[in-house]
Amino acid sequence: MVIRRRLRAFLTALGLYVGAALFIGYFGVNAYTGNHGLRAKQDLDLQFTTLSGELDRLRLERTDWQRRVALLRSESIDPDTLDERARAVLGYLDRRELTLIAKRP
Repeated sequence: MVIRRRLRAFLTALGLYVGAALFIGYFGVNAYTGNHGLRAKQDLDLQFTTLSGELDRLRLERTDWQRRVALLRSESIDPDTLDERARAVLGYLDRRELTLIAKRP
């Protein structure tokens, strides 16, 4: 009887420790691999740097387009830009120009 009581006390304590370890382990694994865990934070940081680089590239492209649009405004039309756009849209060539036609692969 005494042996069973000691064995039961030992197994109860062991069960509680194992249960607590599993409980802590579950939350530890989720803290690393969960939706809001450390790995997700690393993925978000990587995505942030990628999108920041793309944002910088798009800002440069936007300033380039704003500069080109400013050259086409009616109060300050640049003749070269107007000539370039008119030729591109209408497909006209000047008879004094040399035109080279290249085949596209």
